[in-house]
Amino acid sequence: AKRSAQRRLTNGLLTMNGQDHRQHRRMVMKPFSLSSIPMYDESAERLTDEMLDSWEVGEIRDLDAELTTLMRRLTSAVLFGMDYPELSEEIGHATDEWVRMNHETGMAAYVSGGFSDHYEELLQLANDLEDKVRGLLERRRETGALGQDVLSILMKAHGHDGSIDDSQLIGHITLLFGAAHLTTAHTLIWTLFQLAQSPSIMAEVDRELRTTTAEYRIWDDKASWGYRVLRESMRTLPASAYLQRFCSEPVELGAYQLSAGTGVLFSQFLTHHRPEIYDSPMEFRPERWDSLSPTPYEYFPFGAGPRMCIGAPMAMRSMGSILPKILRTYRLKVVPGSTINANVISTMLAPTTPVKVEVHEPDGQFEAAPIMGSILDLVHLPEMPGVEERRRAA
Repeated sequence: AKRSAQRRLTNGLLTMNGQDHRQHRRMVMKPFSLSSIPMYDESAERLTDEMLDSWEVGEIRDLDAELTTLMRRLTSAVLFGMDYPELSEEIGHATDEWVRMNHETGMAAYVSGGFSDHYEELLQLANDLEDKVRGLLERRRETGALGQDVLSILMKAHGHDGSIDDSQLIGHITLLFGAAHLTTAHTLIWTLFQLAQSPSIMAEVDRELRTTTAEYRIWDDKASWGYRVLRESMRTLPASAYLQRFCSEPVELGAYQLSAGTGVLFSQFLTHHRPEIYDSPMEFRPERWDSLSPTPYEYFPFGAGPRMCIGAPMAMRSMGSILPKILRTYRLKVVPGSTINANVISTMLAPTTPVKVEVHEPDGQFEAAPIMGSILDLVHLPEMPGVEERRRAA
């Protein structure tokens, strides 16, 4: 039963091809359409305000912990709704644990035979998670309380044409959660970190935030500094460092003949740092987007092609709401002397140490801090104290 639960949870978009994939993708895309996305703004704003209200000037906060929690709460609200807030949070936490264990266990998640000490633990997590989501489905059906969250929209579609069963519905919703909250949290963390360590760029963003009279949305205003900053952040430190696909049929790839079932890896991080596409690719330079126009396969933080992340517009809109709220409310300075390390965990470029910042009044006194850690090998921030000396020493 546990193994069956694990198979059902992973039997979403990742395991479908051809007409099955197209049909299910169309179904799952409905809650992420441009007409649906504005319904989730209130949750993003409310939860961000709650996070910021808990901060105080003079404190030190860990961006990794804060933004991961924020995005777990927001993703739970968007996917599961807030009519049963405790159950939604509980399902969100359980999904988080299941995704984390999938990453740690790797291929042992899909085969039996004692390849991992944690395999049985993963199966138990899958079983418990399926029970929780199925319980929410049953409660919704009993009360008839279907809202505007993603689960409700999918349940309405399921009831209308019966094109997906409950097991597939549970698989879709858990995979959507796993794909959404950590990647968005990591993008927010890396963007705030790079801004804090780039005072002149942060000053431009701050000036823009304080002079605009329209609602400030980083995600769609291509003339704004905010748009350039977010786009450049997803280039230098893409939350998804690489992705993988499997050939559903034999295919020719350059000089290679690939048989069905062959795995193919492609890397956002490596592609985003190709010097023939991006001048000085290691440097965080948002101004490059004034004239830069890469192809969809030269810049693809959300993937590309028919399996591009369906939640990309929602992620951009959420970040475009959350970032300005944070930057308007406080000035953040990275704690001097911090060691900030990052590594690829599963497919995600994630912090492996806290990303600690000092919380200040929004006084415009932006200042980079000297730091250590592997992050210095992943992105070059020219205004950071001691950066030239470290490069010469290296």
